[in-house]
Amino acid sequence: MMIHPTAIIDKKAEIDRNVRVGPYSIIRQDVVIGSGTVIGPHVVIEPYVTIGSDCRIFQFASIGAIPQDLKFKGEKTFVNIDNGTVVREFVTINRGTESGGGTTQVGAKSLLMAYAHVAHDCRIGKMGILANCATLAGHVTLGDFVTLGGLAAVHQFVRIGDYAYIGGASAVVKDIPPYVIAAGDRVKLHGLNKVGLKRHGFSDETVSSIKKAYRILFRIGLTLNEAIERVKAEVEQTPEVSGLIEFIKSSERGITR
Repeated sequence: MMIHPTAIIDKKAEIDRNVRVGPYSIIRQDVVIGSGTVIGPHVVIEPYVTIGSDCRIFQFASIGAIPQDLKFKGEKTFVNIDNGTVVREFVTINRGTESGGGTTQVGAKSLLMAYAHVAHDCRIGKMGILANCATLAGHVTLGDFVTLGGLAAVHQFVRIGDYAYIGGASAVVKDIPPYVIAAGDRVKLHGLNKVGLKRHGFSDETVSSIKKAYRILFRIGLTLNEAIERVKAEVEQTPEVSGLIEFIKSSERGITR
C-alpha cells in the first residue's frame, strides 16, 4: 500500500494493497476501499464507508460523517460509493439513517464537484454529476445520468428521473420527470434534454416518442390523469414512455410541471 506516513488509518480498515493515501488523511475503522482508488491529503473517512475501485477522493473531502438529522441516535448506518467515482474538494457525504433505509449511495462513475453535499439516505444513480455547491437534502433520489448545475438545491424526499438536467442555482421542491431540462426558482420544465439524450445514444424515433409524450403531459393544459390516458392512447409505449408514465404515477411529492 502506498500510504503517506502522516496518514492515520485504523487497524480495522480494509484497504486494498493498490490504494494510495495522501498526507494527513484519516481513515476510521470499518472502512473498505477497493483497488486503484486514490485518497488525497487531508481527507476524513468515517466508519461504515465502502469505496469501490478506481475512485478518486480529493483533498478535504468528508465522507461518512453522521447525519445532520436530530432523530439520529448513533445507529449503525452506511455510505457506499461505487467504482470509478470522483469526489472533489470539500465534498461532504453523510451516512444514512435507520428510518431512511440506512444507506447513502453514490452510483458508479459519478462526479461530485467541489463543495457538493449529499445528505443522509440519498441515492445517486450511475454517472451522476453534481456541479459545484449542488446540495441534496435527505432522502433525495437521483436516477442514472442526472446532472445538477452549480448551486442547485434539492428538497428532501424529491426524486429526479433518469437523464434529467437541472440548471444552476435552481431550487427543486417537487419530483422532476426523466429526460427533461428544469431550471429556476422554483424550477419549471423547459423541454426535453435532447442534447443529453443524443449523447447517450437515444435514437431519433425514441426521442420523438418521448417528445410526443412530453407535449401531451406538460404543454396542452390537461390534468395529469387525463394526459396519462391520452399518452397511452396516442403514443407508442416504448420502455422510455412507459417509464415516464410510471414515474409520474408513483410520485408522492408531486410532479414539476
